[in-house]
Amino acid sequence: MSSDSPAAFRTHVTRGLRFRLTTSYVLFFTALLSFLGLFFVETLRSIYSDQVRDLLDEEWGAIKGYLRIEKGKPAWFYDREDPDEAFVVERLRRVYFLADAEGRVLEVSNTYREFGIDPPDAVRAALRSPQPAWRVRRNEQGIAYIIRSGVLVDGRHRMYMAIGRSLAEGSRLVDRFAWTYFLVLPLMILSGWLIGWLMAGRALRPLEELARTAQRITGSNLAVQIPTRGAGDELDRLIEAFNRMTERLDSSFRQTRQFSTDVSHELRTPLTAIRGQLEVALFAATSTEQYREAIVNALQDVERLSQIVRALLLLAQSESGQLALQKQVLEISALAREVADQLQIPAEAAGVRLSVSAAPACLLEADRVQMERLLSNLLANAVKYTPAGGSVSVAVRCRRDEVRIVVDDTGVGIAADHLPHIFDRFYRIPSTEKDPERGLGLGLSFVAWIVRAHGGSIDVQSKPGEGTRFTVRLPAGNVREPAPMPALEPQRKS
Repeated sequence: MSSDSPAAFRTHVTRGLRFRLTTSYVLFFTALLSFLGLFFVETLRSIYSDQVRDLLDEEWGAIKGYLRIEKGKPAWFYDREDPDEAFVVERLRRVYFLADAEGRVLEVSNTYREFGIDPPDAVRAALRSPQPAWRVRRNEQGIAYIIRSGVLVDGRHRMYMAIGRSLAEGSRLVDRFAWTYFLVLPLMILSGWLIGWLMAGRALRPLEELARTAQRITGSNLAVQIPTRGAGDELDRLIEAFNRMTERLDSSFRQTRQFSTDVSHELRTPLTAIRGQLEVALFAATSTEQYREAIVNALQDVERLSQIVRALLLLAQSESGQLALQKQVLEISALAREVADQLQIPAEAAGVRLSVSAAPACLLEADRVQMERLLSNLLANAVKYTPAGGSVSVAVRCRRDEVRIVVDDTGVGIAADHLPHIFDRFYRIPSTEKDPERGLGLGLSFVAWIVRAHGGSIDVQSKPGEGTRFTVRLPAGNVREPAPMPALEPQRKS
């Protein structure tokens, strides 16, 4: 192990999603608990302060029952033989200050002297205020007292009085709570970190399994699936999406491998034939007619190679988006009739009746070349897979917002397990019969691409031995008059 492995491990851990989630959780947890601690401390201080204020209000009223002003001097009336009453009066006078209207001191407790006696100006200002005043003062030892001061009226006498209570006991309780809380806070934070680390690890375990599975996937091992947890949450949806992705990749790789096999076979056959024909002409031909026949056969195989290359080029262009549509207003019914006319001869040769039922003046904004390829592929396939004596029909129907093209045949049909795949690229229905005209499985892929490129849809209904129906639906759009239709060139089936 290299010397920098511990540092690399720490970097891996600190950059991991688990560490970041846990750290975020702990930071939030710390901030929340700190805020709650400060909030509770201030709340307790406020509650205690309110209680002391209420107590001072009660004591203010009690003093009025014991204190009288006689000849300008204070006199306390209570039973000095009663210890309880004497204790109450003594408590009332513990933090106590009394002055006349000019600010002259009449009575003051020793505790109040420690604050400093209120000056005459402050006394006169307080006597002019109708509301009592509250303030907090500290003695020489720093102990806080809450002071209530105001006007005391006894008959014709207006006096200034201030009484107070110590906040030391409540402050000690609040401080004890704060110290206890913030001493325990690190333990709570550590516990929260450990719980968050475990919870994050448990929550991220499916992601780690997903990563390990993704690392095991190769081109020959795309069928790997991750079992879902059954929770129905975001992780299960991610696992399901990953499983569907691997299924699509597996299907795509299978199609590509099959395509490579098919193309190799399709290219090898005409190349072998061309080579054979040319070798025969080179070593065995003795007359001009024999040379001509060999060249003609070779040219036929070259044409087959050209068809394969054109099909592959067209597929690559459509997949890469290089095949841009050249839309114009078409009379789709006339185009359907012309394509059907072109296929009448091969249909008659196969003993198949081909008919067209098209609404007049059915307009569609579309690419003429691609629509011709769509009709040609659908009709050529229908003729090819319909036995002698059967029939193929194409119907074109127009609605206000839709053009519908329906191709029906009474051919061999398609088995239900093949229907979902017939529009897949390179997909060919397995056949036990030897078919020299069997294509690459691209025709219906092109048809599906053309329909999608025009914003339409296509579906198929089929039963083996009864025939097949393809239904193409295309948006009609806002078209007014068709463009001139040029002569239809022969279209080779790709």
